[in-house]
Amino acid sequence: MITRINAIAIKKTKYTNKQLVILSFLGGAFIAFGGLLSVLVTGNMPSVLSVHPGLVKLLFGALFPLGLILVALMEVELFTGNNSYMIVGVLRGEFSLNKLIRNFTWVYLFNFFGALFVAVCFGYYSELLNEAQERFVMNIGVVKTSLNVEVAFLRAVACNWLVCLALWMAARTESFSAKVIVIWFPIMAFVAMGFEHSIANMFFIPLAMLCGADISFYDFLIGNLLPVTLGNNIGGGIFVGVLHYYASRKL
Repeated sequence: MITRINAIAIKKTKYTNKQLVILSFLGGAFIAFGGLLSVLVTGNMPSVLSVHPGLVKLLFGALFPLGLILVALMEVELFTGNNSYMIVGVLRGEFSLNKLIRNFTWVYLFNFFGALFVAVCFGYYSELLNEAQERFVMNIGVVKTSLNVEVAFLRAVACNWLVCLALWMAARTESFSAKVIVIWFPIMAFVAMGFEHSIANMFFIPLAMLCGADISFYDFLIGNLLPVTLGNNIGGGIFVGVLHYYASRKL
């Protein structure tokens, strides 16, 4: 498995800047489409939410994996997944830390643009959301930006641990249907449990702000996105990339 992950990491270092821009924009947009689907369906169920909040959480989680399925099957770039891939290549001496930093920088930035594009164009200006759905997404944004920094960090660690496990399992098979199945369960689980994903938050929180939520840019960027990004890096890089790399080595 480590050999296959290493090959994926090496491939990522060979992309030109233009390729990284395009693939990263698409990665952010795909995650946002999963988020938009979840909001449109579950945000229209206020009566169910008031009586069975757990059921709505489960349905929200069941729909959100669309984004990561698109990312994996279309082989686009996602910062959170790369947290686990790229560290393996560095540990094996395949490429330098500078190439990891280059990849992380471009991918993170244009994942942001892709997610924001979907939030603005399709989440807000397309007028898909009714009042109930707007209240629903505003509440998502407020809850996320109200978390203590350490809580957001820990939820982000757990989130990307599951996300990267999903991607690594998907990398082990060539079957599209198998990829969908092994991605769906961990992603559904992290969403239903309320964990924090930096790229998803680049969609949810700006959309909540556009809908009128009382969220400042400081709340978004420093209060949530910064600790969540760091936590995602630890969850994917350490708990998946580093631990599985060392577990694969012969004693």
